[in-house]
Amino acid sequence: MSDDAIPGIDLSRPSIARTYDYLIGGKDNYAVDREFGDEFIVKLPGAVQIAIDNRHALVRAIGDIAAHTDIRQFIDFGSGLPTADNVHQVAERHTSEARVVYIDNDPIVLAHGRALLAENAQTTVVQADIRDPRAIRENPELLRLIDFGRPVGVILSAVLHHLNDDEDPYGVMRYWREAVPSGSYFFISHFRSRRDPESAKLEGLLQGSLGRGRWRTDEEIAALFDGLDILEPGIKPAAEWRPRLEHRSGLTIWQQLLVAGLAVKP
Repeated sequence: MSDDAIPGIDLSRPSIARTYDYLIGGKDNYAVDREFGDEFIVKLPGAVQIAIDNRHALVRAIGDIAAHTDIRQFIDFGSGLPTADNVHQVAERHTSEARVVYIDNDPIVLAHGRALLAENAQTTVVQADIRDPRAIRENPELLRLIDFGRPVGVILSAVLHHLNDDEDPYGVMRYWREAVPSGSYFFISHFRSRRDPESAKLEGLLQGSLGRGRWRTDEEIAALFDGLDILEPGIKPAAEWRPRLEHRSGLTIWQQLLVAGLAVKP
């Protein structure tokens, strides 16, 4: 992507969405994002696999929900930039009725999302802040596609660890748990603190460049699912969450730093 500035985009700091895009091989990123991404690649070999594992786990979760439940509407928080195997693309493989709303606070995500609007009337992108759930819930564009009288698939893939404790990620979860009806599904993936040098180093790198976020312990991540019934196989490293192929050689230390889980509201 050209590094010419466009309105609303800050090129002085890396963007979570654009850096993630760079790490998984996308082209919608700037020099500042590539520089930040290269810190992972050079200083933390193996960390890039975390982004890949997370994407694959998300794809499996959406596929399972769309194929094995009656859910036909999804809200994807912190969706990032359009890449291969977006939520709407995965869901549409199983049902033509899928409706998807992507939520992100990065203006470049909204800009690219306009292309989705042109090709798919059942998909939209809303620029909003996950820390203001009421504004998202009342957004007319979201309400155009999401019927809160029916179960919803709520996707929080690698986003809650970007919220500091004082931004109340548990309150965000509580709001959406109460906003959707029984039978709704929640997919969460989250960086995991094992209180060891590897996870501390990775967390420090993110905080130093983005200025926010906190890895959480297994117990803290499990608490995000309070009030929900966690489904098999529980909260596992993303690479081991409902894998299509077994990891015969085991996981690297890096792959153990991101966990995923799927739960249903009783």
